[in-house]
Amino acid sequence: MIKIDLITGFLGSGKTTFIKKYAHYLLREGYKIGIIENDYGAVNVDMMLLQDMMGEKCDLEMISGGCDQETHRRRFKTKLISMGMLGYDRILIEPSGIYDVDEFFDVLYEEPLNQWYEIGNVMTIVNAKREDYFSQESSYLLASQVAHAGCIIFSKSQDASYEDIQKTISNINQSLQTIQCQRQIKDEVISKNWEDFTEKDFEMISSCGYRNESYIKHFHDYSFQTLYFMNNHINKDNLKKIINYIMNDSSCGQVFRIKGFIQVSQGEWIEMNATHNHICIQPIKVGQEIIIVIGENLNEERIKEYLHNK
Repeated sequence: MIKIDLITGFLGSGKTTFIKKYAHYLLREGYKIGIIENDYGAVNVDMMLLQDMMGEKCDLEMISGGCDQETHRRRFKTKLISMGMLGYDRILIEPSGIYDVDEFFDVLYEEPLNQWYEIGNVMTIVNAKREDYFSQESSYLLASQVAHAGCIIFSKSQDASYEDIQKTISNINQSLQTIQCQRQIKDEVISKNWEDFTEKDFEMISSCGYRNESYIKHFHDYSFQTLYFMNNHINKDNLKKIINYIMNDSSCGQVFRIKGFIQVSQGEWIEMNATHNHICIQPIKVGQEIIIVIGENLNEERIKEYLHNK
């Protein structure tokens, strides 16, 4: 049977970066892997960031989002059926940051998937410095993802103090209590600079398993929004300043994440990936002129003003 690993995490937690490192480990071990990317839009930025992984032993697939839950579930099942005969040893799934983990378990228990696949591991990526602005919905989503995780992997822990990490753990445990989940996270947290991960670390992660925890489900129709801004010719020297303005201006709404690409010259691209705690701007070989803003109660016109008055 083919093992399936689910890598969850809230918006901007670092799932794609982790998957690249984890996938390279599996390839070094000789596995043939498939990676399924899910994003809520026609342009899947995270999938574009994984393009260099493609090869004889690694395939990339996409499930388009922006649809109702039942349609998404049907597309997920159809994708797994089509991949079932392709000889994979393991499949990695990176869902949207607002994914309902119950869908993963429900679909894999259905026929014929339950005869072809087995659930391997559920991992949840958490920013070691969890933002204080989390809404009730955001806290619920993160808690529901952590509830099922075989291991919780903190991202950017090298930039967090001991107090930051303990505060994040405390906040997660409080969120678990709020949804009446009995789980409290302790030793299953991996808090280490990802650049220092060893083969032994990845071996442990690749066999961490998952948990079946019960909790009260609160939300079904989430209020998160995704806005797309195409063909934004922004000077790269002004990009960080513009991102900071949008992230911190309450009139733009509650912005969780900004990601995308801009072309700075012919054949030269840069990628951006920003949360409140971290802004990453770096060169990339291939991109598409798009900026994606994700959050709650977003003001499209106000955000557009910042992008156009550059």
